[in-house]
Amino acid sequence: MSESQIWDTVDAYFTAHLAPDDEVTEAALRDSDGAGLPQVNVTANQGKLLQLLAEIQGARTILEIGTLGGYSTIWLGRALPADGRLVSLEYSPKHAEVATRNIARAGLDKQVEVRVGAALDSLPLLADENPPPFDLVFIDADKVNNARYLEWALRLTSAGSLIVVDNVVRGGRVVDADSRADDVKGTRDAIELIGSHPRLNGTAVQTVGSKGYDGFALARVLA
Repeated sequence: MSESQIWDTVDAYFTAHLAPDDEVTEAALRDSDGAGLPQVNVTANQGKLLQLLAEIQGARTILEIGTLGGYSTIWLGRALPADGRLVSLEYSPKHAEVATRNIARAGLDKQVEVRVGAALDSLPLLADENPPPFDLVFIDADKVNNARYLEWALRLTSAGSLIVVDNVVRGGRVVDADSRADDVKGTRDAIELIGSHPRLNGTAVQTVGSKGYDGFALARVLA
């Protein structure tokens, strides 16, 4: 059995026992695939991790940058109390339309709002609304802007908030300081910002599984 086959088998075992998809999440994946959305959503195990992180945080307000088909949105939304709020920012109107249907099917349309447009345009508008600080921010959009999204996350959170940045390993390319690839440069900028910013305390974790070799960064906002 190859290394990647082992990763897939172990992932399937963990998912079956700890994070099985239900009718709602399966339908979200099926409809996303049917609409031709890229298959870059988090895995079920990763979705469950996001839900647990939000529950551990006691999150009442969540900001997601990058909705895609709403699969991760559903996992995060399920952690919210009845009066909780999740704002998800999505660049593509087509993706947002699919996500909105999936979120409604999950019964989360009263708590979740999908805003369409470039996140770097939507974030200043969101800040102008002066919302309560977000308890958790999940960044999973275009990687070139990771550091800019992180800076906005800092403006929209307060001490104790948690920021999660997905896909930070880039198949190992993140260590290439000479890379000209936008995704690598954007990810390195975010990692180095977490490591140097006086208001952030963070780490990064490498992962393997059905999505291959990847990882995520976690940062807690300090006073």
